[in-house]
Amino acid sequence: MTIRMYGKRLGQISDEQLQMALTRFNLGTLLHAEPVPFGLFGQNIFLTSTQGAYVLRGSPHYHWQFPTEQFFARLLHERTQVPVPWPYQIDDAEDIFGWCYVLMPRMQGLQLESPEIENQLSMEDKRAIAHVLGENLVQMQELKWSFAGEYHAETNTVQPFECTSALISPSQIEAMHIQPGPLTHREYALALIRSFLERSRTHNQRTTDTDCVWVEMLIAQAEDALNDDFQPCFVMQDYKLGNLVVMQTEGRWHVSGLFDLMTGSFGDGETDLSRATAIYIEKDASLSLAREFIQAYIRQRPPRPGFAERFAVYMLLDRLIIWEFAQRNNTDWWDQRLSLQEWAGRYTSLQAILKE
Repeated sequence: MTIRMYGKRLGQISDEQLQMALTRFNLGTLLHAEPVPFGLFGQNIFLTSTQGAYVLRGSPHYHWQFPTEQFFARLLHERTQVPVPWPYQIDDAEDIFGWCYVLMPRMQGLQLESPEIENQLSMEDKRAIAHVLGENLVQMQELKWSFAGEYHAETNTVQPFECTSALISPSQIEAMHIQPGPLTHREYALALIRSFLERSRTHNQRTTDTDCVWVEMLIAQAEDALNDDFQPCFVMQDYKLGNLVVMQTEGRWHVSGLFDLMTGSFGDGETDLSRATAIYIEKDASLSLAREFIQAYIRQRPPRPGFAERFAVYMLLDRLIIWEFAQRNNTDWWDQRLSLQEWAGRYTSLQAILKE
């Protein structure tokens, strides 16, 4: 019996266990298994069986992770043209691995997170891919909802954002004078920003008083632009190159798979420009890739007035999510001498990105 280590999170797993999982869903005989070399948390294994190629996703972060991903995968599959892994099959039993798991089809295409793949792509290819990522985001946002909110696994329904969210600190609820009950998208976004900022300050001294002043300045500048005058749509929050695959067919690139939907919700679609844009800024100092991505999106979805001001605030929220995680875990992803404003400031100016 072959036993292999599949990383710190999944641990040692035997081929016999993998076969038991395949058998439970009638997915054939195991031919090959390998850990997925991409991703931050190591939850996935590529499986090849006599019936096809699959991904086993195990050891969930939270009890609601897999139900949330299944919920959004189903809706995207049923209501849009976006390719997602479906069926997304959950086994809640823990008798095989000691944790519940998912089996889903493996989406075929190039993994853009692979340095080897990236080095093989020309700049022309990269610009074309950035363009189709913008167009694909528009297609994702064809999934609408009647109000802004998030999926609750306990009730299997979407509910409005609430001030009881674990992401919002009690002090921020008090400071914003938020009453118990549903929050508007604007209230929720601002409460998240201030909560991540507050939490960052508890980890070390890198988040300064000057940073807090800068954050409030960006919020104040967007006061008139931040509103809830939009049709809520699917927001992935983690839309980036590492969470999709692409293919080239008849000379044209297209997104062939989208996955990792745990952080999905319904809100302002402009929010999902942030993470991919930030990654493109890091990869391309000329900003041509970030520019191509944003322009492809807004050509098909003309923005509401105040786009630049909202962009700064939504990007700030995205950067604060990364910043707080980095401070909490003492990572060295960038120069640790930088303050929040010094690090995040280069991402927040839409005018600088779109300037030809």
